This record gives sequence, structure tokens and C-alpha cells, in this order.
Amino acid sequence: MLKPTRVILAALLAASLTAGCNKEKAPVTAQGPAATAQQATAGEPAPDTVVATFGDGQKITYKELNEKIAEPLSNLEKQKFQLRKRGLEGMVTEKLVDAEAKKRGMTQEQFLKAEIDDKVPAPPEEKIKEVFDGAKGQLPPGSTYEQMKPQIVDFLTQQPKQERAQALFSELRKNANVQITLPEPPRPPAERKQVAATGAAKGGKEGAPVTIVEFSDFQCPFCSRANASVDQVMKEYGDKVRLVFRHFPLDFHKNAPKAAEAALCAGDQGKFWEMHDSLFGDQQHLEIADLKKRAADLKLDTAKFDKCLDSGEKASVVAADTADGKKAGVTGTPAFFINGILLSGAQPFEEFKSIIDEELKTAQK
Repeated sequence: MLKPTRVILAALLAASLTAGCNKEKAPVTAQGPAATAQQATAGEPAPDTVVATFGDGQKITYKELNEKIAEPLSNLEKQKFQLRKRGLEGMVTEKLVDAEAKKRGMTQEQFLKAEIDDKVPAPPEEKIKEVFDGAKGQLPPGSTYEQMKPQIVDFLTQQPKQERAQALFSELRKNANVQITLPEPPRPPAERKQVAATGAAKGGKEGAPVTIVEFSDFQCPFCSRANASVDQVMKEYGDKVRLVFRHFPLDFHKNAPKAAEAALCAGDQGKFWEMHDSLFGDQQHLEIADLKKRAADLKLDTAKFDKCLDSGEKASVVAADTADGKKAGVTGTPAFFINGILLSGAQPFEEFKSIIDEELKTAQK
């Protein structure tokens, strides 16, 4: 039985919220420059209100406090807007699902089962068995194929069902001509960082109107999640956007540095992006043996690949990327510099689009 509508919508929307990997494993939000004093809102003290006194008549006003923490306050406003927008989109979608279900004389659950569950084919038996055999060592002692089969099927169909749900909800919103008119808080002036666009690249050529430099970690789940938005960007803008991938393995992801080296070693044989997709496609198997198996699966010269990986010859490249990322202010992954403007976390496509469209307009002037 499919989960109730609100649970499905909540799960899908939660997956799209901005988040990233950092040392605290907490969401990472887009950073901006220190702004001018925040305007006092209803219920807040007036700017000249004294909020602290000390020493010989020294004081701190509410305005001075807001100036000091202008950047995190700005980020907080953006987070609040994103939460409201996602919540609003969820409410609209749920109402559209309810209306469509009633039109067909069905409950919400029946409608969703017919349009999602029933339209995602069951995985072939050999695929289920392959997953079971590969996971035997990690399963509870005595686990049988028949016992684990339902869970494996759920695992293998989870992503296709989510993709089908997203397509269904998008179709409903399109047919209903949904317009989101929630006012967006003013965006602070963009601060541009100088970040070298060196590394594996795809999309537009050097000199494209927009260059995105991505700092990422192959073991970070949020980096994998961000790929959907990045792929949409590349499809939407074609050669107007050039994507450059740089490495930023976090110190608490023990397999990330070697995974980064594996991608670079594959790049020597012209298959960086194939290895990139393979690593993000399965982040549970990133040990050395797993990396070498991926190279074989990609039909690489395995002797050459193994020598490259075992020697650590690419470690200096990974270290240089990480150092450049830190200089630019990267503290978590994924981090994207769009023509030097930092966008952090697994942001939805719309966040990329708002910056890219503005950059394209500027380029045409």
C-alpha cells in the first residue's frame, strides 16, 4: 500500500530542501557579503534601542547588532523563504492530487497507486538476486532471499517511483497553470570569488557566458542529490553554461579522497564523467577494490588505472582543489561558484536558474 499523500509529498519536498555535507553535518546555505543594517520588522526593537551596556557608559544598539550579524540574518531570511515556498508548492500539489482523484472517483491513495506504483515495473528477478548476493555479508545472520526480497524490491523501486511522482506532480501543476507569487526577499549584492576553472569540464567551451565551478565529495549524499539540478541546468542551457568539477573530499568521509583520485585516473583514459556518474550512483561501495571493479566495468585499461590509483599520483591534484576551495570559502559540499557567485548545498534547479538568468542578461548588455 502506498503511503498517504501528505507523507509522499513531505518526503519529496524534504529531499529537495537545501542541504549539504559539512563537519557538523548540518544544512549549508548560500553565502553573501555582509549587508547593511536589517530593517526592523513588526515586534522588533527600534534600530537605536540599546541592547547592552558595559564599562564606562559604553553601549551596543540593536542596529549595531544587526550590522554585525547581517550575513547570517540574510541567510536566515532566505531559508525562511525557501521553507515557505516548498510548503506552498506541497500544499498546491496536494490539493491538485485530491481534485484529480475525486474527478476519477478515487481516493488519493488509489489515484497515487494507479499513477505511481502501477506504472513503475518490478525489477527483474536477476537484479533482485544480484543485490541480495552483493549484500549477504551485511545482512543479519540467517537472512534468506525470500525474507529480504520485499525490502530489496522497495529499495530498487524507490528512486523510479520518486521520479514518476515528480513527473506526475509536474504534469498536474502544468495543466492547472500554477503560478507561485510568494514575494521573495531582496537578494543582497552578489559577492564574486576568484575561483580557477581547472578540472574536468563539460557543456560550453572556455569563455562560455556562464561557468560553474563545482566543489564536491563523492561520499557526500547531498552531492549526489545535487546532480539532478546540475543535469537539469546542463540540459536547459546547453553550451551557454560550462561546468567544471573540482574535488573537496571532507575529512570525515574516509573513502572520498581515493574516490576523487579514481575519477581523475579514469579521466586520464577519457572517462572522468562516466566514473563520476558511477561513483555518485552507488556511494555505498567506495573501497579500493570497489573502485577497481568500477574501472573494469567501464572497460578501462585496468593495469593503467590500478597503477594510477595505487601510486597516489592524483593525490596532489585533489589536495590542490581542496586548498583552492578553502581559499574561496568552501566549508561544506556541494559548493557551486556560478561566475564566482557562491551557491552552497543541494539547491533546487530554480536557485541555479535565478543566478544564471541574471548572468546571461548581464552578458548580453
